[in-house]
Amino acid sequence: MTGAGRVAIARISAEPLDVAAHLAAVDDPRAGAETSFVGRVRDHDPDAGGAVVALEYTAHPDAERVLASLAERAAADHGATVAVSHRVGRLGVGDAAVVIAAASAHRAESFAACRQLIEDIKRELPVWKRQVEADGTAAWKGIGG
Repeated sequence: MTGAGRVAIARISAEPLDVAAHLAAVDDPRAGAETSFVGRVRDHDPDAGGAVVALEYTAHPDAERVLASLAERAAADHGATVAVSHRVGRLGVGDAAVVIAAASAHRAESFAACRQLIEDIKRELPVWKRQVEADGTAAWKGIGG
């Protein structure tokens, strides 16, 4: 697998994310490596006063276009095939908020594509989250997942 790479999936979804579907989307007999990342809602946050019970994600109307652009950049930079989705709506503890799969001929490129994509999502994707604590306290967090 050499060349510019490709994007198999790049979407914003209100539906639960399917890790297996992302791995299947990057499956390629030329790929010697597959890397995946699943970002899940956790029950705590350093800024929270108590237990976190949910995250509510809201996306800008251009978010899917931005996500596709970020995926294209990571794929091209590393000659990988990538699949990525970000959830919106209310997610409970344990729910997947972000799923990324990357495949390439060699492991270094696969890891690098996956890492670049999640870091770029955190910095650049116009998605905001509202963190909800067990006592009902809620706080908005910045751009990214």
